[in-house]
Amino acid sequence: MTWLVTGGAGYIGAHVVRAFAEVGLQTVVLDDLSSGFAGFVPRDVPLVTGSILDTALVRQTIAEHQVTGVVHVAGFKYAGVSVQRPLHTYQQNVTGTVSVLEAMAAEGVDAIVFSSSAATYGTPHTDLVTETTQTDPQSPYGESKLIGEWLLRDQEVAVGLRHTSLRYFNVVGSGTPELPDTSPHNLFPLVLDALVAGRTPRINGVDYETPDGTCVRDYVHVADLALSHVAAAQALAAGRPREPVYNLGSGDGVSVREIMTAMAEVTGIEFTPEIAARRPGDPARIVASGALAARDLDWRMRHTLRDMVASAWEARQATSPTPA
Repeated sequence: MTWLVTGGAGYIGAHVVRAFAEVGLQTVVLDDLSSGFAGFVPRDVPLVTGSILDTALVRQTIAEHQVTGVVHVAGFKYAGVSVQRPLHTYQQNVTGTVSVLEAMAAEGVDAIVFSSSAATYGTPHTDLVTETTQTDPQSPYGESKLIGEWLLRDQEVAVGLRHTSLRYFNVVGSGTPELPDTSPHNLFPLVLDALVAGRTPRINGVDYETPDGTCVRDYVHVADLALSHVAAAQALAAGRPREPVYNLGSGDGVSVREIMTAMAEVTGIEFTPEIAARRPGDPARIVASGALAARDLDWRMRHTLRDMVASAWEARQATSPTPA
């Protein structure tokens, strides 16, 4: 049994590949290396360099490696940038998913774990987001992920596709120093890069209705996230009951000020964050329940905030990857 991991050379995808290997499941990676790194893929895992938009290549990869299921992580994942690049976002995330599903149907592969996003909820008006919370995406990125979920649902009706979608919140940390988060838009690398460069990290807004006045968000460790991908794939392979969508959330959240405090403690770099005005549209709190995923996908928070920061800092200090 071999699983195709699209985007498996990226930060999250590479952790997924390693999680599969830890339980003895074989994988093959398909990645165009636009944001991933060939060095992130273990040497004993086949890497096919190319785009998911190339349906023939996806079919060829599935056939040559006798793929029985897909973990679809590949995509354009920058919500803010998607507002300026909507067509690119839809091409990569919607057309790309259509291409993967078309290749799967043609090759008789009927199981897929889909990398979705909390961006499908937009700005929820509830203290605790659940899978029944109304979706209201407010960026092309969030919209594209919701459309991806619809595509899976419609393929289930059309051809019997077995699927589940995992809605990510803020993914941080590192399962191994060789796999840092290299995103230019995520909070942890932004703060660590600022500290290394001698700049002072900034907090946007300290007057929210939260315990310390700063925004509260869900932060989950990437290694925990990867383990639930394995559990989802195993559930599909075994034909066990599963929900169409799962939130991989912490249930309680962490404030921006708490993150800044942990950053100073872990790095040993003392600083007082700069205080800036609120960013328009930033809600005070977005926290999700992970109860359904805990029930079905062995989802749990195995890492504390300090663990998350320490692993990110260790990876940041390691040799930076060189783009392939």
